[in-house]
Amino acid sequence: MLPTGEQVAIAHGDQRVIISEVGATLRTYVKGGVSVVEGFAADEQATGGRGQVLFPWPNRIGDGPWEFSGRMARPLVDDVAHATALHGIVRWRPFHVDVFNQNRCVLSYLLHPSPAYPFIAWIEVAYHLGTLGLTVTTTVINRDDVPIPFGLGFHPYLAVTSPTLEGSCLELPANAYVALNDRKLPTGEILPVVGGNFDFRTSRSLSGHEIDGTFTELVRDDSGMATATLTDAQGASVELSVDRNFPYLQVFTGDTLEQGRRRTALAVEPMTCPPDALRSGKDVLVLEPGQRWAGSWRIRRK
Repeated sequence: MLPTGEQVAIAHGDQRVIISEVGATLRTYVKGGVSVVEGFAADEQATGGRGQVLFPWPNRIGDGPWEFSGRMARPLVDDVAHATALHGIVRWRPFHVDVFNQNRCVLSYLLHPSPAYPFIAWIEVAYHLGTLGLTVTTTVINRDDVPIPFGLGFHPYLAVTSPTLEGSCLELPANAYVALNDRKLPTGEILPVVGGNFDFRTSRSLSGHEIDGTFTELVRDDSGMATATLTDAQGASVELSVDRNFPYLQVFTGDTLEQGRRRTALAVEPMTCPPDALRSGKDVLVLEPGQRWAGSWRIRRK
C-alpha cells in the first residue's frame, strides 16, 4: 500500500499525469519526459501542499471559532507559529475514483461535518489531458440542509529545468495584491502592485525575490482566462491559466520549505478567495441546499 493510495495514470500524446487517491492529488505531470509540475515519488507523502486540493478553504484560516448557518466551526491549528489552519481538510482524505479512461479521470469525496467544518459537501475533481495541456474542473454540491460556505484552491508547483528558480522570470497579470499581517492573514487592504516588489505584470526575474503572497484583480483574455507564465533560466516555460471562478493566485517561491525543496519550483495556486475567507466572509462562496458550483484551471508546458 502506497502512502497516497491508488495511483491513477492518464496520458495524451507525450503527456503523462498521475493522480493519487489520497486528496485527489496531482502527483506528477510530465510532457516529453520533462516535468511540468514538481511532484513527489510514489513512496512519499506530499509536502508543502505539493499538488493538493485545498477545500473547504485554501491557504490559511485564523484560529478561533466562526459561525455560519447557525453552526459553529473551530479550526484545528496546524501552523502553530502563525496560529492558523492550513489548506483545508480533504487533502489527506481518500477520494473515490469515479471515472478512469485514457486521458481523463474523475475523483470525488463526500465531506461529512467535523468541528473544523460542520457541513456536508460533495466535491468532484476531473483531470483531463488534451492539446491545451491538463485541465482541472472541480464541482462542489451542497449536500446539507442549510446554506454552506466554502473556498477552493489548488497547490501545483510549476517546474523548472534548471536546478533552482534563480534566473527564472515570472509574468503574472495581476493589478493588486492582498496586504497581510505578520500571521499571513489579510489586513483588509487590497493594494496596487504598480512599481513595487509584487509587480510582475510584465516578465520579471525571480532572482532574489522571496514571495509568499496573494495576487488579485487579474487581467483576463477574451475567453475570461488569466494566465501566469514561468520561464526558467534555460528558456523553458510553463503556463497556468484560471477561469473567472478563480479571482486569486497565491505565489510561493518555497523559501521556507525543507532542504532540497527550497526555491526549486514555483507554487502558483488558483484560489476562489483570499486567506481567512470563511472567517472574514471576503469572496466566500455560498451554496444553497442542492446547489452546485464548478470552476476550471489548466496548466501546460509551452
